[in-house]
This record gives sequence, structure tokens and C-alpha cells, in this order.
Amino acid sequence: MARTLHERFSGPFVKVVLGIIGVVFGGFFGIQQYFNPRSETYVATVNGHEISQDEFRDRYNNYRAQTQRMMGAQFDAQEFDTPERKRELLDQMINEQLLLQANEKLGIVVPVTAIREEIMGIPAFQVDGKFNPDQYRLLLASQRKSPEEFEQSVSQDIALRQLTGQIALSSLVTTADVNTYLRLRDQTRDFWFVKLPKPDAGAAIADADIDAYYKAHADQFMTPEKVSLDYVELDASKMQSDTKPDDAALKKMYDEQKSKFVSPEQREASHILIAVGKNADAAAQKAALAKAEGIEKELKAGKDFATLAKADSDDLGSKTQGGDLGWLEKGVTDPAFESALFAMKKGDVSDPVKSADGYHIIWLRDVHPEAVRSFDEVKDELAKKYVDEQREHEYSDISGKLTDAIYQDPSSLAPAAKALGLEVQKTGLFARSGGTGIATNPAVVKAAFSNSVLSEGNTSDPIELGTDHIVVVRVDQHVKPEPQPLDAVREQIRTTLSAQQSAKAAKERADALLARLRKGEALDKVAAELKLAPVEEKGIGRDAANLEKPLVDAVFALPRPAAGKSVPGMVALNADSYALFQLDAVKEGDPSKLDPRTREAALNQLRQGVGYESMTGFLDSLRKAAKIEIAENRLQ
Repeated sequence: MARTLHERFSGPFVKVVLGIIGVVFGGFFGIQQYFNPRSETYVATVNGHEISQDEFRDRYNNYRAQTQRMMGAQFDAQEFDTPERKRELLDQMINEQLLLQANEKLGIVVPVTAIREEIMGIPAFQVDGKFNPDQYRLLLASQRKSPEEFEQSVSQDIALRQLTGQIALSSLVTTADVNTYLRLRDQTRDFWFVKLPKPDAGAAIADADIDAYYKAHADQFMTPEKVSLDYVELDASKMQSDTKPDDAALKKMYDEQKSKFVSPEQREASHILIAVGKNADAAAQKAALAKAEGIEKELKAGKDFATLAKADSDDLGSKTQGGDLGWLEKGVTDPAFESALFAMKKGDVSDPVKSADGYHIIWLRDVHPEAVRSFDEVKDELAKKYVDEQREHEYSDISGKLTDAIYQDPSSLAPAAKALGLEVQKTGLFARSGGTGIATNPAVVKAAFSNSVLSEGNTSDPIELGTDHIVVVRVDQHVKPEPQPLDAVREQIRTTLSAQQSAKAAKERADALLARLRKGEALDKVAAELKLAPVEEKGIGRDAANLEKPLVDAVFALPRPAAGKSVPGMVALNADSYALFQLDAVKEGDPSKLDPRTREAALNQLRQGVGYESMTGFLDSLRKAAKIEIAENRLQ
């Protein structure tokens, strides 16, 4: 694999940061379009391939929606939607396109079985933990995607993973590399150190210095701006529904949704794939068919299917299991494969079947016929769903009316609340750092201090506090920031200036003492002048838990001392304190003393690191050789 890559793609392997965000599946839950409509044109071209504005917009919206779901109330749209983030995502899309083009040149083919297994494993397409074809088609239709389009995107995602994985696996890590790593990892050091006490208090802080600091930092001594809010909250989980469905309503639901209670016919199958590349010529096609026909003859002559699959199948995902594909339903495999499979009888072995991946020989091992759950079996389930849907409809209706009402009259909450039977509630005063109740939610705080709500006096847009849970707010009171009098903050400023004076003195003293050590004075002598005793540490490793981390890091950052010599150093610790130290000896780790399991773990760590470097270097070489054009103005 590595030789093929080297032959086809020249260029140096260098260490760069690789970022590829696979957001193939985020499309199920995209948010509304974020960009204003623009002319249909590219945002970038990669070796002539255009990345359109539609592609970029969909990808960005998916990425944004995923981030918003992960962060919840902490998500800040203003901080997220930056030109830098958009350019970062575009660069990732360019990286992916370069790798897909490399896949094409290398002839990497993704078996249809791998696509099927990937799709069937996506929770969004499952009902009760099992893949549901109707759910699959329904979700794709809601996103205006065809199964073919989605399967192509899944295929591309798998292809990217295959290529990056193969490059990583081709990276060589030798026994010598592992030993070098372990010697460094397990290295220990001997040293002495002394913590310096804080200097004695300096000169008293003069009132003139306090006055000057107060004037120079006036913005630091303002009272916090505060607001209190009127708000109306709507939470579906707290809404009571008195609706109780009768059997007729539930029977109607059952009839309308009967497909959801049907377990479709399933067929247990195995196959042997003779792969044919996308760009294979007629001779290659003919050779693959001949091989498939030869295998078919062996099977009909009594040869074991699983044995031949393990020996001859090109489907890496199933050959080790003797070609076993498990139980298959309609709508999840290649159309030609599916047509042949569902026309067979139990126990049949097919003639070679041509698909996009090559030629398949299919063995139908068993059949589960379609099964339907009865009305009585699902009646309770339907009743609960009916009540939930009625509550959702009621919530949707009231929230829509609430939104309309505040848009019609953004100057008051009272009319809307009265019309909808809702209560206008109040918060206490809180600052931009937040408060209690709904004021703990960053989105509420942001809205409260927004220009529209705070300065213009409008009611906010609905703010999502959770699933089917919104609030709208208006400012009740606004307390503007005011300068605090000097006398109120005088001691605070005195403490600040005193701390600054102390920190400066501590740094100057530590620097002076280190200079003496570097000139050859002994650490114990310098410490004695301060009536301190150095502490000796022997055999300290990089992850020592009994010492302060900055001290250990500083010791390991020093070069190895010459024989019979020491290397001095200084490090800042917490609270403006410092430590002086001298490194006496360095002892390498001994790989020969480690058990096989520890060495194997180290080998895996190195493989991951070297594989990452190889992959990023390969990508860098692709970028250098590619013709890439970016339309920056179309990212805004």
C-alpha cells in the first residue's frame, strides 16, 4: 500500500495538522438555512471539481446543528458564526475532496455490503433497535435526499476512512523505535530544589499611587449593569391533557400507521464478491465474470460455500465470516443484488449477479416471512402516542399564537399572556454574568442584554430552554453601571498594587539568584543565605505525583548535565512564588525490564502517532500538487 501511494503521489511527508470532520449523518437533523440566498456558484474548486454553495451551506448547517446539540444552552451563535470557522470547514471539505480523488486514482472500491452495514447501524434509521426501511426512507424524504444520494455520501465517507486507515497501517515502527520511546518515557532525573519564600512587604502604597491607578482603570470600578425581566414560559412537559382516545380513534391510528407494526420479510444470505473497479475495461470485466462462473461451478459440484468465500471473496467485511451477510430486508442493498436475492428460494445458489461492486454469487440460507403486530398488541402504545401528539399539537398551537402575539405587540407581554391563559412571571435583578431561575440560561441572559430587548424595549424572540420548552422576555428594570467612589475601592486598589509590587520583587530576586547559580555558586550556599535547606529528589519520573507539575516539567526541560556537573534552573510556581533547582543526573528507562503487554501498548501508541504523521504528510503532498481555487467572498 505504501509503495503504491509513493508511486502515484510524489511529494515530501511533513507534519501538518489534519482535520477531517465527517458530518455525513448530521443531515438528518439540519437547521433552517443560515445563509441568505445567493447565485449558484462554487465556493472552491479542487482540481476542477466544484464545491458548490449548496454543498457548503448544507455542511455548515449540519456542523452548526451538531455543535448546538452538544453545547445546548451554552451555544453562542455569534461566537460560532465567524469567517474563520467557515474557512476552517471549507479547508476540511477540500481535504476530503483531495482524498476522494486519490481514492479514484488508486481504484479503491467500497463494497455495497459495507455501505449497507453502515446505514443499518445508524440509530436514526432504527425502530426498537432494529433497522427500519420505512423509517430510512421517511427520514431521507424529510431531508429531500434520495436513497441513492445518501448511499453515495456514505460510500464516500467509508472510502475516506479506508484510505486514511491504510496509510496509517502502512507506517513502520521498529523495535528500535519502541526502545527509544520507552527509554525517554521512563527516564528519571535526580535534582535538588528550594522554594523561595515571598519577599517581605515593600514600601507602603502611597495614596497618590492609588489615585493614579483609580483614574487609569476607571472602567474596572463601575457597578455592574443589571436587569430584571418579565417573562412568559411555555413548557409542554407541564401541560395537562384531558384527552382520552376511544378505540375508534386508536383503530384509525393503527390503520394509518400499520406499516410501522410490520416486520418485513427478511432473508439470511451469504455471498462471494468478485470485485470489478469502476474504471475496469472489458477485459477486466470478462475476467471477473469468468472467475465468478468458475466459483459457481465449484459450488454446484459440492464445494463448501464458506470455504470458497474465505478464499476468493473480495468483500473484506464478510469473507472472514464465510461470506455471511446476516438477515437482509428490501431497500438496503444494491438493486440488482436485491432483485436476485428476493427471487430465490431457500437453499438456492445464484448465477453471478452484476452490481456496481462486481459479480456476486448469492446463497439464500433462510427466510423469515413478513409478520404484523395486531391492534391489541399495540393498543397501549398507540394510546400513549395519541396523548403525546395531542399535547404536542396543543403546545405547537399555543406557542405559535404566543409568537404571533408578541410580534404584533412587542411592547408588552400582558395581552398575549391574558389571551392564552398564561402567567407573566418576574426575575430578580441580575448582571451579565447571570442570575437565578431562567437567568441561569446563557441564551436568556444574552437576549436580556441585547440591543433589541434592553435598548429598544422590545419583547425577545422565543428562547428555547429545552425540547418543547420556550420563554419570551421583556426588561422590567434596568440598573445602569455607575462609577464606584474612590473610598469604596481604595483598599481593593491598595491590595492590587501591593500584590503587583510583591510579584515584581519576587521575580527580580529569583532572576538574581539564578544568575548567581549560573556563574557557579552552589545551590546550598545560596539557600543558606535565605536560611533555607534544599530538598533532594532522586529517580523522579515525568509523571511524578508528589511534586508540583511546573517544577517537574522545568527539570525535564533542561539538557542532560555533563559528567560531574550540574545544570541550574528556575521555575515560577503558583501565587507568584518561585523555585530554584539544580539537575545532577539523568537515567534512561530500561525497556528490557518491561513485560510484553507494556511493550505492545507502547508500540500501538507509536503506530498511532506515526500513522497520523504519515496521513497528514500525504494530505499535505496532495494539497501542494493540487490546483485549488477559493472564493472567499462567497463564504460570508
